[in-house]
Amino acid sequence: MRIGCLVVAALLTGAPLQTPPVQTPPAQNPPPAVPPAPAPPSPLQPQPAVSFEDWLAALKVEARTKGISDATFDAAFAGVQPNPLVISRDRAQPELTRSLDEYVAGMMSAKRIAGGGEAAVRAKATLAKVEDTYGVSAPMMVAIWGLESNYGELTGTYSTIASLATLAYDARRPVLFRGELFEALRILEKGLVTPDKFLGSWAGAIGQPQFMPSSFLKHAVDFDGDGKIDIWNSEADVLASMAQYLSAAGWVRGERWGREVRITQTVMDAIDRQVPMRTSGCRSIRDMTKPQSLERWRTLGVKLTDGSPLPVADINASLVRGVKRHFLVYRNYETLLAYNCSNAYAIAAGLMSDEFTSPKATTR
Repeated sequence: MRIGCLVVAALLTGAPLQTPPVQTPPAQNPPPAVPPAPAPPSPLQPQPAVSFEDWLAALKVEARTKGISDATFDAAFAGVQPNPLVISRDRAQPELTRSLDEYVAGMMSAKRIAGGGEAAVRAKATLAKVEDTYGVSAPMMVAIWGLESNYGELTGTYSTIASLATLAYDARRPVLFRGELFEALRILEKGLVTPDKFLGSWAGAIGQPQFMPSSFLKHAVDFDGDGKIDIWNSEADVLASMAQYLSAAGWVRGERWGREVRITQTVMDAIDRQVPMRTSGCRSIRDMTKPQSLERWRTLGVKLTDGSPLPVADINASLVRGVKRHFLVYRNYETLLAYNCSNAYAIAAGLMSDEFTSPKATTR
C-alpha cells in the first residue's frame, strides 16, 4: 500500500500537498474500566513459587543493595498488586499471534499513514535537525513514532511499576522484567519522573518512543535543551531519543532498510537448499537467512516486485519470509530489530518509511 508516499514526501521536502483518500480502519475498543477476571492458570504455564508479599519483601532488600532508598521503593509500590490484565496481554502479543503479512496489513492503515503526514508537518524542523545530528532518516523516525505511540497520542495508561512488578513476579520471564523493574526504580530515585506520572504500556514501555526503562537511561536525550529529559511530552526529546537509539545500534546514514521482493516457489526451494539460516539471536533473527550479496540473490532468481532484476550494488542482504510477502533486508534493518526484535514490527516500520519517501534516501 503506497497511498501515502507522495503525500509525506511533499511534507518532508516542502512540495505541494495532495491529501490521499482516507480509509476507515477497524475500530479499536478502549481497555475496560474493570479488568476481567483472569482465566485459571494453565498447568503448562509456570507459576510463582512464593506469595507476592514475600516476593516484594525480598525485592526491597535487593533494591537497597542497588542504591534504591526505602522512601523511593515505598512510594513506588504503594498499593501495587499483580495485574491479571498484564499477564493476559503478555500471552497474546499481536506480533506473535498474527502472521507477518497480517500484522503489516493491520498496522499500515490509511489513517496511520495520513497521521504520519500531519506529524511530519508538525515536527518538520525538528525532524530535519535530528536527522542531521544522528543520520537516521526523517521518514524512518516518523514510521517508528507512528507504530510506537500513534505520533504521541497513545503512550499508555498502565502504572509502569505495577506492570513490571507483575511481569517480574510472573514465572515466564522473571529475570528480564526484574532487571527492568530495578531500572524503573532508578529513574524514580533520580527524580526524572514521579510515580503518579510514571505511566506506560502493559509491558512497562514508556513515553512516545515506548522505551523500556533500561533504554530510557541509556538513550533518552534532552534535545530541546530545557534541562530535563521528557519523552512523554517533548517532541524534540522523543525524536532525538529514538534516533540516538538507532544510531547507537549501528544505523548507516543514507542507506535504506531493505525492500519487498518477488520469489517464486521454485526460487524459494533453491534458497532453502543453498542459503543457510542464522543460528543465534532472538527468534526473529533466527528466522532470517545469513547475509548474501545482492548478486547472489540475483543469481538465485530473486526479483523486484515488478519482475525486474535486483539493483546492482555492493551490499549484503538477508531474506525475511512472510506467508505471501518476502523481503530482502540490509544492515539498517538490524537496527530496527535492536529497537524491537520482531520481523513483523521491523518490516512494518520499513514499509511505512517507504510511504514517507525521503529525497536523501538511496535507491539500493
